[in-house]
Amino acid sequence: MKRFYKAVTIGPDRAILLDGRPIKTPARAPLALPTDALAAAIAAEWDAQGDEIDPRTLPMTDLAHAAIDRAAPQRDAFFRVLAGYAETDALCYRADGPPDLVARQAAAWDPLLAWATARYDVHFAVTAGIVHQPQPPETIARLQAALAAHDAFALAAFSPLVTIGGSLVTALAIEAGEICADAAFDATHLDELWQAEQWGEDWMATDMRAARRRDFTVAADFLALSA
Repeated sequence: MKRFYKAVTIGPDRAILLDGRPIKTPARAPLALPTDALAAAIAAEWDAQGDEIDPRTLPMTDLAHAAIDRAAPQRDAFFRVLAGYAETDALCYRADGPPDLVARQAAAWDPLLAWATARYDVHFAVTAGIVHQPQPPETIARLQAALAAHDAFALAAFSPLVTIGGSLVTALAIEAGEICADAAFDATHLDELWQAEQWGEDWMATDMRAARRRDFTVAADFLALSA
């Protein structure tokens, strides 16, 4: 699509305006944001467009669309998908070898579980292998309650953080400032990165991981700006 506007401004209710007209979400709702900081970031995305609008360079806009069109009107369904990770958090499933990988997992993941244990007064059942290991009901309930306390914009940000990383604990740790997004991405992709070190990888795998990292870090920024 050709760029059809000149000026990007922020209107009442922090709505993003193009030449004074409000942007609409795919469901035709106004693109109105919860904080000044998030509104400024999304306005900057639109202002940075060249002669043509490139949707790939509007990631925060996409997350705002998800918040307004999906997370807000379908909150229960949206929440349930993310809440399920309280029982299947990737940090609780460890390799049984080789020793180097086991040690790396412990070094990266144990501090995150220790933080969550202290923060939420819970216990985690950690296992080797991929066979499902049930978590204590109190752990599931408290992690899900922590997630449920968030509004639609935060839930929209949690969605890529949790699903890309496979870990609700890590997403909560990012929000709390316990770990930065880049370090969290490396921690939750530790197995993949270790395999690449051992055997190498082709450019497609590298590009796909870089795209996931971009989505992950943008979601972390969106979460911070929406608070």
